Amino acid sequence: MRSTRAPFARSRGRRVTLAATGLAAALALTATACGPSDDKASGQSDSAASRGTDGSNAGSEGADSKLPGDLADKLKEHGIDPDKWKNGAWKNWDKDDWLRESKDFVNPVIAGLWKPERMRKAKDPKKTIATKDAAADQGATDPDPTPVRAKPEKTPYHDNAAPVGKIFFDSPEGSMVCSGTVVKDPRNPGKSNLVWTAGHCVHAGKEGGWYRNIAFVPSYNDLGKSEAELGNASPQEIAPYGQYWADWVSTSNEWINGGGPTGGAGATHDYAVMHVKPEQGGKSLEETVGNALDVDFSTPSAPSVSSMGAWGYPAAPPYNGLIMHKCVDKPGRLSLSPSLPTMYRIGCTMTGGSSGGGWFRMVGGKTRLVSNTSIGPAENTWLAGPQLGAGAEQVYDMMSKKYGSQ
Repeated sequence: MRSTRAPFARSRGRRVTLAATGLAAALALTATACGPSDDKASGQSDSAASRGTDGSNAGSEGADSKLPGDLADKLKEHGIDPDKWKNGAWKNWDKDDWLRESKDFVNPVIAGLWKPERMRKAKDPKKTIATKDAAADQGATDPDPTPVRAKPEKTPYHDNAAPVGKIFFDSPEGSMVCSGTVVKDPRNPGKSNLVWTAGHCVHAGKEGGWYRNIAFVPSYNDLGKSEAELGNASPQEIAPYGQYWADWVSTSNEWINGGGPTGGAGATHDYAVMHVKPEQGGKSLEETVGNALDVDFSTPSAPSVSSMGAWGYPAAPPYNGLIMHKCVDKPGRLSLSPSLPTMYRIGCTMTGGSSGGGWFRMVGGKTRLVSNTSIGPAENTWLAGPQLGAGAEQVYDMMSKKYGSQ
């Protein structure tokens, strides 16, 4: 990937100009952006309050270090002590305490939880990337693509792929990681706080509920350092733009009701949109990062698209989740069942942890998000992602309309 950029300098006023190239060779995520500054904190110290709504979404509002009343009331409705929750009761994953319904999402900020070491130790959600369902081979399915070896993104990431980042969350299996992309908010041009990812990165599907302590770190490990080097890295190098906790999340009802450990029937609607809380100081995520991508809901047929690129942080071997990678390939079709929408599929060796990472294509000379990583085989030879049609657009539009200005 090629880019042109201003000379590197650690200052709040630095401007970065990135140029796009054709997807047939590589994909550039373009922006004119304010660069990360040394004085940005890598975490947040305030909490969030939940406000349930209709549809597959929910939210929270920034407050002080203690749990606000409306969040406390919501937890109490489910028999959960609010103080105990913040002090560690969130680790209780008993079925009765695992909030599952769309209106039940709660994600109060716990200051200092995602320390650098905890981030490094977070694992890939293995159960969501390997799938036996792909063997169904029914409907419109093209032959397996030739594997495309994932390539590391050029560093610093904030110059070459600023909208791409890493998502951290807690599950019954422990701390987990996914990938995500900053996307535009049509009702708040230039000031988006929306992040696109996979449904299985925020909700366990039909057998579980909402994951907890969900946070987004754009351009994680900005200089692509090794695990040993990260042990002595500065907060600026680990999280150049800081951490952003999700205060609202929306995924499809199809994923909530049909998603499973290997994708299941929900895989074809395995997408989610998060609204994240901007850093203290007021600037939106898009303003801080300097870029956000448009989302393409036209669901073009795979044969009509010359190439798509997938970006993410693969974490399962042979990768370790610290380095951003990318694959570019001509998409094919994958059908899990004649009754379900066809998915996009590309050759790619990225593994778990890249889940939720955006898939991009060029439309009219501009880079647009067209899908996200959902499932792939145990052999890690290809990835599949959902087509983003009317259902995905409804989720996205609702997030913009109800929560974008928050």
